Amino acid sequence: MNFPGTIAVMGGGSWATALAKLLLRNCESIIWYMRRDDRIADFKAMRHNPVYLTDVEFDIERIDFSSDINYVCRQADTLLLAMPSPYFKSHMAKVTEDLSGKSVVSAVKGIVPDENETISQYMTGHYGVDMDRMLVIGGPCHAEEVALDRLSYLTVGCQDIDHAEKIARCIAGKTMKTITSCDVDGIEYAAVLKNVYSIAAGIVHGLKSGDNFLAMLVSNAIREMERFIDAVSPKPRQICDSVYLGDLLVTSYSRFSRNHNFGAIIGKGYSVKAARMEMEQTAEGYYGTKCIHEINEMFQVAMPILDGVYDILYRGVTPEKAMRRMADTFI
Repeated sequence: MNFPGTIAVMGGGSWATALAKLLLRNCESIIWYMRRDDRIADFKAMRHNPVYLTDVEFDIERIDFSSDINYVCRQADTLLLAMPSPYFKSHMAKVTEDLSGKSVVSAVKGIVPDENETISQYMTGHYGVDMDRMLVIGGPCHAEEVALDRLSYLTVGCQDIDHAEKIARCIAGKTMKTITSCDVDGIEYAAVLKNVYSIAAGIVHGLKSGDNFLAMLVSNAIREMERFIDAVSPKPRQICDSVYLGDLLVTSYSRFSRNHNFGAIIGKGYSVKAARMEMEQTAEGYYGTKCIHEINEMFQVAMPILDGVYDILYRGVTPEKAMRRMADTFI
């Protein structure tokens, strides 16, 4: 098989839609798995996703839509996973096809709940996917800006750099620049942690604590990210590269960041439960906070920002109190 072969997009949200748009600029056709038949029917009728990034029109004749995940897995050579992490495991539980010979690209920005594994760890451990055929996509990039054709950057990671370069070419274009990396673990953990820190940044915004404090929060967050990633996956990396620092910055500051917006609602005085109800889309940092907190029980890395967000989300500590504790640790 000539890698990547036939590519299937797995998921129906904004990120899946943005990635499908990128792929169809360079690929003759794709397969697209969506869970709901009514959404597929509406997509075909309207020629755009009926719920997410509705301004992006598609040539639907080049898309083989299906709600049958096993059909999609059987027909595709490469699976591009773009489901929200809280629902990833339940989607994959339906798969009965042998995936050991497939290539998998994860654009999931989270940890597998209950398992506390990255997507690559889960796919290699539970489905026998070869690590040389396990790829990840990292930011900095918001789906909304891809839809607007704003100049954006993505990093594709794989142990086999040749595979990373081939997937990078599939999504590259005039307004999408791509970078390749061998740091699969680092990219995945950074994608989770930046969501956690984005919630903290949103809380700062909601509390009206000011830009000076926000700058201290973000500068300490990148140090905290580096400490944790180096502990769980010790290898040479430059934490100021765009896939780490850049993704943290865009997620912490952008109006498109749902994690930032989730944190801002909490900072304005809403309960965590009420803030979750206000969100139209999944704030993955809510789940990522718990997963990383549990993983860090083993590694015992100093993570005052993560601990503070965890205290707010899961222990009922007030944002004001948690932020005061964080502030005492900042350098």
